[in-house]
Amino acid sequence: MILSALLTSVGINFGLCLVYFTLYSILRKQPGNADVYAPRLAAEGKLEQRNSFNLERLLPSTSWVKRAWQPSEEELFMRAGLDGVVFIRLILFSLKVVGFAAVLGLCALLPLNYMGSQIVTDFSDFTNISLESFSISNVNDGSKKLWAHFGAVYAFTAFICYLLYVEYSDISSKRLAYYYSSEPKPEHFTVLVRGIPKSSTDSLSGSVEKFFSELYPSLYLSHYMVYHTTKIQKLISDAEKVCRKIAFLKSTEKDSQRFGRVGFCGLFGAKVNLLEYYEKKLEDLEDNVKMQQSLLTGKEVPAAFVSFKSRLGAAIALQIQQGENPTEWLTERAPEPRDIYWPFFSASFLSRWIGNVVVVVAFVALTIFFIIPVIIVQTLTHLEQLETWFPFLINVLKIAFVSQVITGYLPSLILKMFLHLVPPVMKMLSSIQGYVANSQIEKSACDKMLWFTIWNIFFFNALSGSVLYRLNLILEPKEIPTILAVAVPGQATFFITYVVTNGWTNAASELFRTMPLISNFMKRIFFKETGEQIEVPSLPYSSEIPSILLFGLLGITYFYLSPLILPFLLVYYCMAYLIYRHQLLNVYSPKFETGGTFWPIVHNSTVFSLLLMHMIAVGIFGLKKLPFASSLTIPLPIITLLFNSYCRKRFLPVFKGYPAEVC
Repeated sequence: MILSALLTSVGINFGLCLVYFTLYSILRKQPGNADVYAPRLAAEGKLEQRNSFNLERLLPSTSWVKRAWQPSEEELFMRAGLDGVVFIRLILFSLKVVGFAAVLGLCALLPLNYMGSQIVTDFSDFTNISLESFSISNVNDGSKKLWAHFGAVYAFTAFICYLLYVEYSDISSKRLAYYYSSEPKPEHFTVLVRGIPKSSTDSLSGSVEKFFSELYPSLYLSHYMVYHTTKIQKLISDAEKVCRKIAFLKSTEKDSQRFGRVGFCGLFGAKVNLLEYYEKKLEDLEDNVKMQQSLLTGKEVPAAFVSFKSRLGAAIALQIQQGENPTEWLTERAPEPRDIYWPFFSASFLSRWIGNVVVVVAFVALTIFFIIPVIIVQTLTHLEQLETWFPFLINVLKIAFVSQVITGYLPSLILKMFLHLVPPVMKMLSSIQGYVANSQIEKSACDKMLWFTIWNIFFFNALSGSVLYRLNLILEPKEIPTILAVAVPGQATFFITYVVTNGWTNAASELFRTMPLISNFMKRIFFKETGEQIEVPSLPYSSEIPSILLFGLLGITYFYLSPLILPFLLVYYCMAYLIYRHQLLNVYSPKFETGGTFWPIVHNSTVFSLLLMHMIAVGIFGLKKLPFASSLTIPLPIITLLFNSYCRKRFLPVFKGYPAEVC
């Protein structure tokens, strides 16, 4: 790709971001958009009423930046919980990594790359210069300048390992402090038991009481069986909606809103007193709930919440295999009430195992299927292929601006559109694996999305560009560094445009909230106020964390290969830091709290990125005819793995459970 194509992509995306920021700064001031841009504050009743019109409401401003920047980490913790703090720490960690890489890459390595002569460059036409002139590919084979890249790889590895250790240590301390400071809650003393075996003499409830009172006579307190309550849950949900409507009708002063039709969408049926109608409906729902509760006998499922007299008792029960059969009497930490996901409480060990197999097969199939849009994207980055396949477009493709848009902007845009379909699928796959907590589903979806993104966005885009025809070599492990060294540097320009298109605009659109804005506009036009409670969303960790980690992987692997990517990553992380702080304070409300257990995912992904960087370095120094540097790089992945092993033993147990000393 030439420099002019990159500048075209940057210009288009910069313009989009500017439009998003300008429109947001105006629309957020309009009273009707409070449910879109500050739903959390609106639900908490903390928004200032703006009934009077003034010109300031129509002028863009940057006051939101200051309000997002000012709150301390303690204030953020009070608003967004430890998970929100860990998410922001992830962005800050990535910003530090990319910042250090920028100092090394832009100040030391980029000039060395540009002064090379491996690639023939026409300096008279700077805008049409190839971006490979700024990469390590332009450094002459065997040049002593490559030792600067070698030293940078070692220095960068040491810096990242230091940061990883500091962050892991600090976040694990915050996790323990969070547990110390939290008030005792029922779930701290409770474990969830699944796979309760049926007895010919006792009911499921009797079996649970007999089993735990015999094994834990001094620790066991009580138990609560889980029942099939689908009908009751629906009735309770309907009753809550009716209660909100009654509260709204009682609060309104307009008599016209207290009378209406109760047919389809309020358009059919006779006019009635809505307050009386909904009060009668609420009474009927309460009677139905009581009737369904009386019919629960015999609807027990083989799962129960078992409570102990101390936190230590619950911790002991979690760590010990309960029954002789390892598929029965399975214990796990009881989720907090708001985190519970009910559908799979009755699932047996076998059905959950089958579900996991199905999910693995579906995940692999989806990963393979996604190769199609990736191939389309890679085709668009090569004009000569388009001219060969579509000869009737030759004249159009010769237009400079058209070719720049097609090769510089369109590929990343298409990939972005396809990627938007993946997170809901990953969450759906995770939800059928038998988890009983929304946080477990979110973490599982986060893992799936991360590795799906790394494979399809990074590896396949890199490999399909230059060495897909050498698939037989991939089966030989010793050839992998060489293959990566050939393939990865060649896709640097594509990933730069990917950062601009999917990083910058995604961050800006996160602030603008396009779909909620459209939905709110449609509701205000076609639906009257009904007193429905404001729906406050939660931050989708399963899609946002993998996206941030992918950009981190690009920064780590390309900092010495093509340092030109680093300024664009710095802009992205600065935007993300401000925007997500703002969203956590004003838009999102946590639906669960895991105590920061997303951080091990961050740590593992960063270590993987380091190992990938080392493998590419071994191959690139070999290709550049500097075998001694290649050999000296081999100890780096070994040292990194040893460091990772230490961190896993030192910090990871804190994220799997709480020590007895804390309990």
